[in-house]
Amino acid sequence: MLWLLILGAFINVIIAWIYDITPGGMRRTKPMEEVTPEERIPDSRGWKAATYISLVVIVGLIVLNIVGGGKQVRAGDIQSLVILPFENFTGDDQLDNMIYSMHSLLIGDIGRISGLRVIGKMTSKIYKDTDMSAKNIARECNVDAVMESTIMSLGDSVCMQFRLVNTSGEEDQIWSGDYCEDKRQILNLYNRITKKIAQEVKVQLTPEEERLLAKSRTVDREAYDAYLKGSFLIDDGSEESLYKALEYLNSAIEKDPDWAPLYSGLTLVWWAIAGMGYETPEIAGPKIIAYRNKALELDPDLADIHRVDAFMAHQNEWNWEKSEKLFLKAIALNPNDAQSRVLYGQLLCNLQRPGEALTQGQLAIELDPGDPLVQVWYSVILNGLGDCEAALTYMEKLVATNPGHLLANIVIEMAAFQCKDYEKAFRAAKHILPLEEDALKEIEAIFEKQGFVAAYEEITNQMEVVAQNGRISQVAMAARYIYADRPDKAMDWLEKGFEEHYETMPFIATGRNFEQLYDNPRFIEILQKMNLPLPED
Repeated sequence: MLWLLILGAFINVIIAWIYDITPGGMRRTKPMEEVTPEERIPDSRGWKAATYISLVVIVGLIVLNIVGGGKQVRAGDIQSLVILPFENFTGDDQLDNMIYSMHSLLIGDIGRISGLRVIGKMTSKIYKDTDMSAKNIARECNVDAVMESTIMSLGDSVCMQFRLVNTSGEEDQIWSGDYCEDKRQILNLYNRITKKIAQEVKVQLTPEEERLLAKSRTVDREAYDAYLKGSFLIDDGSEESLYKALEYLNSAIEKDPDWAPLYSGLTLVWWAIAGMGYETPEIAGPKIIAYRNKALELDPDLADIHRVDAFMAHQNEWNWEKSEKLFLKAIALNPNDAQSRVLYGQLLCNLQRPGEALTQGQLAIELDPGDPLVQVWYSVILNGLGDCEAALTYMEKLVATNPGHLLANIVIEMAAFQCKDYEKAFRAAKHILPLEEDALKEIEAIFEKQGFVAAYEEITNQMEVVAQNGRISQVAMAARYIYADRPDKAMDWLEKGFEEHYETMPFIATGRNFEQLYDNPRFIEILQKMNLPLPED
């Protein structure tokens, strides 16, 4: 309306300058010296008043639009959000871990809104106790809005305060809310808050999102407390924490045996225990499947479970079609789950679909750039697509703060070899190899005197002895025989990996680590048996 009025005013001035409205109709304006006294049109106070009023209206609208209109959120103004860690105002610091888990759960809940990019929990927690302004945090996270939250009480009732701030211009408060709810109703409260956020930022919920947010469930108070404690320990990831998490989750099941997230949590714990090598697949595998089945029986809409299912279909079953369907299901249930996206990207990479793989990896790193696992898995994609330099950049940042990070060093070894930085590859291997200190010193002396290939010849000799006493990665052994320039032995280990259905076998045709095997008939036969496409030139 404002722009139409301004445009109309300009058009009116131009027409009034060229034409006059006379009793005889509209005529072109004559020069003043040609106008006779009879043709002069008397001044009209009415027209002057109308003109002045129009000017006042236009100026008023301009002022209103600049000063008052900026705080009105329109659809599309806010497309991304970071939910800052909850502040603990309960007066009890021992509740910090539980409050951390409540924060994570709310991120997962709001993450189900497909029209809103929600920053992941690992990145969000970086800003705990920060003195940065909301605007600066939003700039770092590349988001349009920030939500600040406070827990006032966490007993039988939960009292919470929320403040949503638009940071796209000045810091304008969009919405604030105070809630006091019986802890048994906390899940329903989260659904209400999620719908309220969508309403305030003018995001239209899909029918499926409306269905998910309409679900109602009460929970036992003690079971909920135990679940929060267990969830915090899962994120910690250490062996001690994971086994302690099992205790909390099992105690919660005794209180509330029909609450699906408890079984989802047990699935994730055992998945982590197996993934970190704390337990053999023979022991962890059946537990993962049993808890997964129970969780889906109680609630088929758990995104975490579909992610685990998709991962297992990829790396354990080698069922690419099933895996892709499950990843898409997990992403549909929570489009902001960075781990689902980056793991889906790995599948796409192994299926030789590089453009799609990179897209999913980039989305994941945008959603949760502070998650070490997302960084590692994204680097695997980058290395698999041949960008070893970018993979190294991510992993070197990670080991700068955690030099012994196992997964990061595994990727560095692969990526550095691909980049022909053999010094860096060897240094990373020292953090990975399960060898005694004396053996590592002997290998390092060989590296210093005879070079990379000779050092890896000794590494493979030592690892052959380790392999006789326990389970090791056949793919890692094959890669190290490649580094030792023994492609024949590398093929022997890849064939063992195929026979034993080793979980990282789907990655052998990505990147350039096994490039010298790409035309080997034995290598091609393995890929054909696995129904994997041949590497592209």
